[in-house]
Amino acid sequence: MITSTANPRIKKVAEYCKKAKARKADSVFIVEGIRMLREIPVNLIREVYFTSHFAKNLSGEDSSILKSIRMGKDVFSEEVSEDVMMKMADTKTPQGVIAVVSQKSWEMQDLLGKNPKEDALLLILENIQDPGNLGNMFRSGEGAGVTGIIMSSDTADVYNPKVVRSTMGALFRVPFIYVDNIPATVEKLSQNCGIKSYAAHLKGKLSYDKLDYKKGCAFLIGNEGNGLTKEAADAASEYVIIPMLGQVESMNAATSAALLTFEAARQRRN
Repeated sequence: MITSTANPRIKKVAEYCKKAKARKADSVFIVEGIRMLREIPVNLIREVYFTSHFAKNLSGEDSSILKSIRMGKDVFSEEVSEDVMMKMADTKTPQGVIAVVSQKSWEMQDLLGKNPKEDALLLILENIQDPGNLGNMFRSGEGAGVTGIIMSSDTADVYNPKVVRSTMGALFRVPFIYVDNIPATVEKLSQNCGIKSYAAHLKGKLSYDKLDYKKGCAFLIGNEGNGLTKEAADAASEYVIIPMLGQVESMNAATSAALLTFEAARQRRN
């Protein structure tokens, strides 16, 4: 059992929780709690730490999951004291188990599939900063059947612990990439793949539910406070608007993404 918060491994895990630079350097991120532990592909787990209280209260499938992870030949696993768990965790009330997980690398083709002109359903995110928003976009995106998520390089780190928790496991299943130039990426998707793109914008004249999304398409969502830059919005095929009543000026970014992608999903089901 590790009981010292000065243990090098413990200090490293705590650093992964707090610093994107450390996560990027070692190509890892942190996952907390049994619910998220269930979602991790076993081959991505590098280390797992748990308290005795956590292990004693596990039963059934969850107990088997922890046992199989600990038996992995390339996995370092160790019991830790409650104080050590508190030191490592990002949450105020740790759930008793933390895993160090390898980051997965995706290519653009992973997001497009075999027939992008017909099947692609993409979310393109520009400068999204709120971890909860970003995580929810992954979660609702998976539910709507998005084939991938493209993010600008100034979007929040997808491996931030708060983002990871908000994805509820979708992070492991929805392919994503970061790009340096959103307008250029949108233009390439149009020219090379025949994918039409739609910018969620307050200046849109077309209601989002009046367009056809049955074939390859992408939805552009901008920063929570400022929306899309003019360059990104103008690169899209169309501006679309989500009509609202009352005195609300704009829609939450994650809510907008969910409405647009689920409208595409509804059309494709029909």
